Amino acid sequence: MDKVTLYYHKELDTLDIWFADPKDEHICEEAGDGVILKKNKDGKVIGIEKLYVSKTIGMVGKPIPFELLVA
Repeated sequence: MDKVTLYYHKELDTLDIWFADPKDEHICEEAGDGVILKKNKDGKVIGIEKLYVSKTIGMVGKPIPFELLVA
């Protein structure tokens, strides 16, 4: 995959950031502080999931601001 893909799941309040195809996810590993590493069969990190996004940034019940910077 030649792009980074972001999914915000409003109902779950989670943010998934994928560096490769999500279909290649094989195992997840908790890294701490509500961060989950998603790995392929080779153990390479292909995605990150952040739990409790709105709580973490102090935006519970409010729209989450988003900015995309491309360099």
